[in-house]
Order: sequence, then C-alpha cells, then structure tokens
Amino acid sequence: MLTKGDDFPIHQLSSPVSEVGTSRNFYDRYFFNGYSKDGKIYFAAAMCIYPNLNIIDAAFTISFDGFQHNCRASRVLNEERLNTKVGSIDLTVIEPLEKIGLKVNDENAGISADIIFEGIFKMMQEPKMIMYNGPRLVMDTFRGVQHGKWKGEINLKGKIFNLQGLDIIGVRDRSWGVRPVGLADSQPVVPFEVPQFYWLWCPMQFKDSAVQIHFVDDENGRLINGNSVIQSKNKNDDEFLINLRKKVKYQSNSRRVKELFIFAEKDNGNEVEIKMTPKSKNFMCGIGYMHPEWGHGHYKGENETFYDLYDLSDDPHHPPFLHIQSFCNVTFKNDGNSHDGFGVLEELIIGPHKPSGFKDLFDKANAD
Repeated sequence: MLTKGDDFPIHQLSSPVSEVGTSRNFYDRYFFNGYSKDGKIYFAAAMCIYPNLNIIDAAFTISFDGFQHNCRASRVLNEERLNTKVGSIDLTVIEPLEKIGLKVNDENAGISADIIFEGIFKMMQEPKMIMYNGPRLVMDTFRGVQHGKWKGEINLKGKIFNLQGLDIIGVRDRSWGVRPVGLADSQPVVPFEVPQFYWLWCPMQFKDSAVQIHFVDDENGRLINGNSVIQSKNKNDDEFLINLRKKVKYQSNSRRVKELFIFAEKDNGNEVEIKMTPKSKNFMCGIGYMHPEWGHGHYKGENETFYDLYDLSDDPHHPPFLHIQSFCNVTFKNDGNSHDGFGVLEELIIGPHKPSGFKDLFDKANAD
C-alpha cells in the first residue's frame, strides 16, 4: 500500500514504506523524559508504530507531589506511518535530530502540554541489541540517544509548569527493529527457561558534558551489551570508554538500586568514576512498558484513550512495576576533576544474576 512516506526519499527496499519485513514484532519508537534538577518534577512520553500489527500507541506521564499521572492512547494505524497523532497526543518532528514537538490535550485527565525537546548534544548511536530465546530471534534493535533541554508549558490539573523557568533537562531516544510487542507468543520456545534480563540504562548531564552508559548482563554477570560515551556541548566527536565495570548496592529486601558505582577507562589510561544515587522513582508501565492492559502494541480499538494514577509512596515489587526510571544525583570524576550533575537510572532486573545474589525470577536482595 502506498502512503505519504513513499513521497520522501527514505526507501531501503524495493517495496512501499509500509512494508517492513516479515516479523509481526517490528516497532518504531520515540521516547522522551524530562526532569527538574531538584527531582520534584519528572515526565516521560512514548509513541510507537507497529506496522505489521497496524497499530500506533502513545502515552504521556508526569510525576509530581507524590503521584504519577498517566495519559494513554491507541488507535488503528491504517498503514499511514507519518500520521503521528494518537488520541490526545501529537508528535511533530520540527528539525530532524535537533527538535521534536509534543502536544497533549487530555480533557478527561485535566492534563495538557505544548512542549519542545531541543538537543544540546548530538544524537549518539548505541550498539545494536541482538538477543535470542533458544533458536528464536527476539530482539534486533537500533537506538539513538540524545541529551537535551525542554521548553514550553505543562498544565497538570490547573498547575502550570513553565519548563524554561524550571530549567528542565532530559533525554530522548529513537529506536526501531524487532522486540516483543503486542500479545504474548501463543507457542513459546521449549523447553521452558526462567526469563532473565538485567538492564541498567544511565543517561546523565553535567555543566559542559553528558555521559551515556548502559549494561546488559547475562545471569552470571557477564556484560553482553554495553556502552560508555562522554559527549561535549560543542558536539565534537564522542569519547568512547573501555573496560566498563560497575558495583551495585541494592535497597534491602528489593531489587531497587540504592547506589550505582561505574568505572571505566579513557584511551589515555585515566580512570573515570561515576556515582549515581537514586532519589525518586517513576514506573515505566505508566507509558506502556509491561502494562497488562495498555502494553505496547495491544489492540484497544479504533481510537481509544485512558487515564490512570499511581501513588508513588507504594512500590510493588512485581510486574509490571519492576521496570522504573529514577531521578539521580550524579558525581563524575574525570581527569582529576569532580563534576556534579543529574540523570536517570532505568532499571529492569528479572531472573537470576549471580553477582547480585538473585537466583530466581523475582527474589530480592537480603541486605544493603
């Protein structure tokens, strides 16, 4: 089927843009977050297209004063991938790789926003993520990450947040490829194995630089996918680090990270040290990740919206609430200098992980 995208020079196959291959799990996603440097305000958004499910969905969440407000939307794609408006949520590419606009107008929730993300640092390419379940390919994804700042306004039930005045910073990513979406597989791979996924994603900003680090470990703690990059505001070449390591302290009786210490080396042999201290959490199921009803790629109808609310004083330690992003204070030691900054720590820790002492699907740390 021909769509508006076919009038742009973006083809990579001898097929219309609407055809993306054979996997039902192909996805194409925008993600954003923003936060104040005192950690009192956090918001995030996601919008994703699933061409082979013919669905587009989006969500916007904002955490303030102890509660997380979630606006959700889903509709039939009708194969038109350039129509990026879903219910009350509308996304616009203003300047590719530089500026993205986001509008929200959820009258039932009493939440609206007219905001723009502006890149301070250039878009950085992460290593591809490829993962198998036995012989079956379950993830084959690309992601670009960009640190930036926000401008515009958010109205949360009559309370106005001016993002420039609050100096709101954040990060966005663009990812696409194949990953599990929509309904669960009707015939999983045999024999059954306990699921295992250890994920720490750590974007952070400082006065003149940004650092992007992530860890994907196997059950023995071996790093199977990782990245460690320092960027400067003048958008010169990225500085890639080597010999990436970590030390994790967990909150007692949980899988929540209490402190994360990161170590790496520069090409000149100098050691880089980072300490991330989580201060407040936000549930990623608020924008669809692992949500049982409003999960990514689920068919909800022709054009549906939904609002719900989480009390952040409650912290369920089970799906879908295992996946979180936490606002963090960060200390960065580099070339003999110490820099204070801010960032988010995204964590999703499921199944065994020997260095952490986790042996089962959801068992918890016994002590700090």
